[in-house]
Amino acid sequence: MLSQIVRPMVQTQVRLLANSRATRSTLVSTVAQWLGFLGVRAQVSRVDTTSGKIHICLTVDKPDACDARDWQQILSNLGSGETNPKGLPEGEALFTVQQQSKMQRLLAYLIQIGNPNEPTNWEKLQPELQAMGFDETTLGGIRSALKIPQSLDDLVDGLDSDVAAIALPKAVNLAMMDRQVNPSEDQALLALLKAMKQEREEAGEM
Repeated sequence: MLSQIVRPMVQTQVRLLANSRATRSTLVSTVAQWLGFLGVRAQVSRVDTTSGKIHICLTVDKPDACDARDWQQILSNLGSGETNPKGLPEGEALFTVQQQSKMQRLLAYLIQIGNPNEPTNWEKLQPELQAMGFDETTLGGIRSALKIPQSLDDLVDGLDSDVAAIALPKAVNLAMMDRQVNPSEDQALLALLKAMKQEREEAGEM
């Protein structure tokens, strides 16, 4: 699913950027388009290139699907300048121990099904996970969960939509580690997407 949609789109747009004479304006519109897929209205206010990297400054408006009260709370929290007291990635700092464990097991499952015919080499895997931004707490949980087989049915049963929302982009990164998504990974990603949407849709109907 992802490899069939995302990779060709990105390859095409990168090629357009490379061949465009108006690279700056094309890049600005491309970034705005990518964010638009997520329902985020954004304007690029600055583009610079240094040390072989592109630096972009964004002005982001309230996403279409964002509740006005949630957006105002985000603005208020940003203004307060408070930092994450637990040292965990944002979103996960509010998770219960059970929710953190469920997410770590989900991520371990993605690793297990990524290459089911070979045992996991943790010494090789750990640096790759660290490069993806996984913190030490999550790494420890994933390592423990890898020691036993995980079941997708058990993991998605009663899965909280917030946990699914935080886990989904991490799961995508894990599935794309080998530059392809196998059928088992695709099924797991779809299950996370469904869990993320279902509870929120039900809450909207109430």
